[in-house]
Amino acid sequence: MKAMIFAAGLGTRLKPLTDTMPKALVPVAGKTLLEHTICKLKSEGFNDIVINVHHFAEQIISFLEANNNFGLNISISDERGMLLETGGGIKKAAPLLGSEPFLIHNVDIISNVDLKSLFESHLASNSDATLLVSKRNSSRALLFDNSNNLTAWKNLSTGEIKTPYKSLDFDSLKEYAFSGIHVFSPSLFPLMENYPDKFPIMDFYLDVCSSASIKASVSNNLKLIDVGKLDSLAEAEELVKSF
Repeated sequence: MKAMIFAAGLGTRLKPLTDTMPKALVPVAGKTLLEHTICKLKSEGFNDIVINVHHFAEQIISFLEANNNFGLNISISDERGMLLETGGGIKKAAPLLGSEPFLIHNVDIISNVDLKSLFESHLASNSDATLLVSKRNSSRALLFDNSNNLTAWKNLSTGEIKTPYKSLDFDSLKEYAFSGIHVFSPSLFPLMENYPDKFPIMDFYLDVCSSASIKASVSNNLKLIDVGKLDSLAEAEELVKSF
């Protein structure tokens, strides 16, 4: 099984730590975020991993070399020339990702999700993408219909909505928070051809959800933390210890 780890971000919310290191190498409970993600993927059967790099890229590359790539086949998608955001990062890495579905995992997400089961459920569904979601407190929500098809994105603070549909019955839709973990099928790559080098993957999913199969995988027992802010580090350590 193949996976891509998003590790190129600037980590601005983790300053001053990220003034001298990439977010991926910020330690939590004695291990870097990148090591937590790699080890989880490895334990669940993912042995072929692509990692994109930009901010302090050399440190990430040296870290992987020092650990012999954790015994995995790891490739680097180099974004040192320009940070491409999540959609652009996937598009650039396409030659490294091959022709089979792959799992995508943000490096700053720590969770108890069964990644292998998520991946296998995606394969069984024949969907173009499967987004891991749950009921969590969030200022932004993804909206799905009764068949778990993505229909819209909503900013719960401002009321802003993004959707390709001209009309929706919002009362019938289900609101979930996105986890930063999803499975992507190469059937979507042709739809990216006219996109710029830099774009967010969620904007892409919202653009194509009326014609492609973008599904939710709802986790009711998900324990997850986005280690994006300094005050989340202590909470992340407690979560790691509970696994």
